[in-house]
Order: sequence, then C-alpha cells, then structure tokens
Amino acid sequence: MTQLNPQQKIVLITGASSGIGAATARQLAAAGHHVVLGARRTDRLELLAAQIRAAGGSADYRALDVTDAGDVQSFALAAHAKHGRIDVLINNAGVMPLSRLDALKLNEWDRMIDVNVRGVLHGIAAVLPLMQQAKSGQIVNLSSIGGHAVSPTAAVYCATKFAVRAISEGLRQEVGGDIRVTVISPGVTESELAESISDEGGREEMREFRRIAIGADAVARAIAYAIEQPADVDVSEIIVRPTASPY
Repeated sequence: MTQLNPQQKIVLITGASSGIGAATARQLAAAGHHVVLGARRTDRLELLAAQIRAAGGSADYRALDVTDAGDVQSFALAAHAKHGRIDVLINNAGVMPLSRLDALKLNEWDRMIDVNVRGVLHGIAAVLPLMQQAKSGQIVNLSSIGGHAVSPTAAVYCATKFAVRAISEGLRQEVGGDIRVTVISPGVTESELAESISDEGGREEMREFRRIAIGADAVARAIAYAIEQPADVDVSEIIVRPTASPY
C-alpha cells in the first residue's frame, strides 16, 4: 500500500486522456494530490502520467471503458487496493456527437447515453460503497451548460447532461453528512468533444460556437476549488463559461 502525505488526496479521473480530464489531472497533481488516470487511450495516459511525474507530481493510470460497469469497478478497486482509500472520483468522460433529431442517428444517441449517463452511474456504483465504508469522499460529476438549457442539434446531449444534474442532486440528498457531491457545468471549452460530431450541420454550429471557448484549465481550477474546500463544505454546483458567452 502506498505511503501518502495525510494532506494528499487520492483522486480518480475518468476521461483523463485529453481536455478537461487531462487539465484537471495536471492541476490537482501540481497541488500535491495523487491522480489515478483512466481512459481508453492508454498511450496518452502514459505520456500524461510521465509529464506529471517529471514535474514533481504523483500519478498512475489504467485503461478504462466507462460503459463497462465491471471495468469501472476494477479501476476503482485497483486504486483502493494500492492506496488504501479513494478520496475523490471525477466522472469526466463524455461524448458530444450533436445532430438534429430528424437525422435519426440512433447509434450516436445510444453512445451518448452509455458514456454520459451510464458511465456516471458506473462510477458512482464503483466508489460509493468504499466511500460509505470510510464515511468520507467526494464525487464530482461533469455536466454542462447544456444541462441547464437546450439548443438545436443538442437535444439528446442536453438530456444526458440534465440527467447528470438530476443524478447528482439525488445522490447528494441520499448520502448527506459524509460524502460530498459536486456538479461542474462547463460552457464552451477547448476539448476534443467536437471531433465526435458526424453531422455536418452540427459541426458547423459547433465551429461557430467554439470561437469564444475557454481553456480546459479554467474548468480544472473550478474542480480544484470544490475539492479543496473543508470537509464540512459541499460546493454543490459550479457553472464555468466564457465571459462573452450568451448562453
């Protein structure tokens, strides 16, 4: 079992290979926490972990598919076995293949539901018993500004992010007292999410929308703020968006 500084938190991050996940890993590692990185692209995770260690931080990684409940449980149990505890789970993995509903992209709808909703539930299921046993922990779920308002081409995506907020609020009410629950809702942010848009109309709208995108490090700082509050303070939700954003 790893020997840790008492102030160092063990933080699991899904979707850590790029964007907000990678930026958050760097931010939290620089603050002295140990980050456990999970994603499908292990080559990127290996590079990110090496960069964090080279900068004096602490990180390890494991291949992870959040749509597989057993894989997510193995990810959490391996971290718990190695470090003796899980202090924070950041459910960050997400996809955003936008399109109009009449484009009937059923496979893309299913993928969004599997990653954005089931992936969050799988993360909760994997860590909640461990946190309840420890009577301590924090679950940070990534929603979106799309979880507050719906726009054309984003109906299904927004539905998944509304669901993340609903799940998070239900969890907060059920576990109150020992476990903190935080929702982070980014506005338009630099990431690879737009690359999953196969619909030409959706791609064009997103290109225009992303002209004012903020960096992923802005969202990472918001996550760090929520994590670093005293144990009796639960930052329930933070919306982070460009100052120039009309949405």
